[in-house]
Formats: sequence, structure tokens, C-alpha cells
Amino acid sequence: MEVDGARILLPGATGEVGRALAHRLYGGGATLHLAGRDEAELRALQGRLPGTGVSGFDAYDLDACAALTRGAAQRMGGLDAVVSCIGVPAFGAADTISEAVAEHLMTVNALAPMAFLRAALPLVTAGGVLAAVTGVVAGNPPPKMADYAAAKAALAAWLQAVRKEQRRHVAVVDLCLPHLDTGFAGRAVAGQPPKLPRGLTVPAAVDLIMNELTGPETVARASGRARRESAE
Repeated sequence: MEVDGARILLPGATGEVGRALAHRLYGGGATLHLAGRDEAELRALQGRLPGTGVSGFDAYDLDACAALTRGAAQRMGGLDAVVSCIGVPAFGAADTISEAVAEHLMTVNALAPMAFLRAALPLVTAGGVLAAVTGVVAGNPPPKMADYAAAKAALAAWLQAVRKEQRRHVAVVDLCLPHLDTGFAGRAVAGQPPKLPRGLTVPAAVDLIMNELTGPETVARASGRARRESAE
């Protein structure tokens, strides 16, 4: 993906990583539509990134997430990428996690990102990118994080399958980030985080994301798809 001129929807833009990524993409010349839960932070971001579109959303309203995607594409005159940074953790042994918390984790960490990306599938331009942050817990689930890891694993599996379906149209990217030092664990919806080693900084995490979105392999795959689509 070429960032300059790209029309990008960024769900989860009010989190630490989402905010930093929004600034990086904007600085690279992207046209952005930012979506988040914190309306005040969205307006503050819009003030710092003039010309950026913003929309609040409720992760439990999956139809509204899909409608937001369609609306953002219409307002930007098209859609070249969706990068989901949505997520919320919880901690505790599996038998201490309530069904309500388990449902919340699956909805926010898996179903909502899927809703945004699913709605984008018929809209994103050939050679575009669909991406979502998962995490190392998806492939190596630690104890006392079973439901959080399961939700991220569900999203990772969905991305893998859609990548195969879309291999001739868009690049589908699993942004599998390591543990980050963002205060994310402190915003858990249940339980207390264990003592964690120092994680990756937010700027370093954004570097990893940008490498995945714009690196030679992703660009080559996306460009090849676009060329094949045009030829056919």
C-alpha cells in the first residue's frame, strides 16, 4: 500500500496505538476516517489532523460498524484500506470469567473488527489492504487470559481464511504485535494483569505496523493483484 493519497478507515483510533498510527498515516499523506469509542478524543484528534473524518461507534452494534464502513468509503470517495486497532483485555482463570465478560471480549476483539472488514470487502480497491491487530496471544495463549486469547485467535483465523479468499484482490494482513508498553493491560474489563516485562513502545509498534502495511512483500502482493485484476 502506498500511504500517500490512500483513503484509510481506522477503527480503534482513540487507543494508544490507534492515535499514534493515525498521526503517522496522516503525516504520510493519507486521507483518514477515524472511528472510536471516545467521542471527545475523536474530536481532539480531528483538531490535530485537519480534514480527517471521525465517527463514534459501539462495538456491540455490528450492523452499525458495517454501516460506518460504507459511510466512510462514500465520504472519502472510495476506500483503499481498513486498519483495525480495536481491542480490550481481561485477566483471570477461565472459571472466574463471567459469561458477560467472555461475550464482551469476543465481541470487541473479534466480531467488531470482522464487521468493519467484512463490510469493506466489496468496497476496497484492488491492490488495497485490510488489516487488524491481533497479538502473540493468538498463537501462544497464556494462562489467565484464555477468553482474551481465544477472541484474538478467532480474529487471526478469520483473517487467514479471508486472505485465501481475497488473494487476487487485496492484501489481508494479520498485525500480530508483541506485548506493548501502552497501559493497555491496565484498562482490562476484568481481573488484574500479572507482572509483565517491559513491552514494545508505541512508536516501535507503529513502525512494525507500517512495515507490514507498506513493506516490499505486502506492496508486491497487492500490486500483483491489482495488475491481474486489470488484465482480466
